Amino acid sequence: MRYAHGEEAIAEARAPPHRVFDHLDDQARLATHMEKPSMMMMGGRMSYEFDDAKGRAVGAVIKMGGAFLGVRLFVEEVVTERDPPRRKVWETRGRPRILVIGAYRMGFEISPTGENSTVRVFIEYDYPPMLLGSILGKLFAPMYARWCVKRMAEDAARRFR
Repeated sequence: MRYAHGEEAIAEARAPPHRVFDHLDDQARLATHMEKPSMMMMGGRMSYEFDDAKGRAVGAVIKMGGAFLGVRLFVEEVVTERDPPRRKVWETRGRPRILVIGAYRMGFEISPTGENSTVRVFIEYDYPPMLLGSILGKLFAPMYARWCVKRMAEDAARRFR
């Protein structure tokens, strides 16, 4: 599936690709920025539910639920690519009930840089299909998407300082 919009963030991690991949492959750790109330989430937060694979296999299912500005949110993701220690991709399944970003595909790529690694975190997305979501998407989706990928990339860099 092709998406209309996208953002990416790049960071340097002082560790070989296999160690960085192991860190980012932990979906619970990768998503910690969504579990804590923040300005970007306007005080809202998401909680996660994992299947037995915990996001570490193609076909693994990750469910997120929460609230944003009093509206109940839900999204289900499935891991579509996993090529350790280079690349992992997951995308929404079904129709996400989220306000700012609609269906999306997200992932990371890790390239060796000498003894270290370059991490690229990306998201490709559409605006939500409903009228309010479309308006909110145009206003806030680029900023939210940048925040999300930047947090993930910076987390990997911070972990291996």
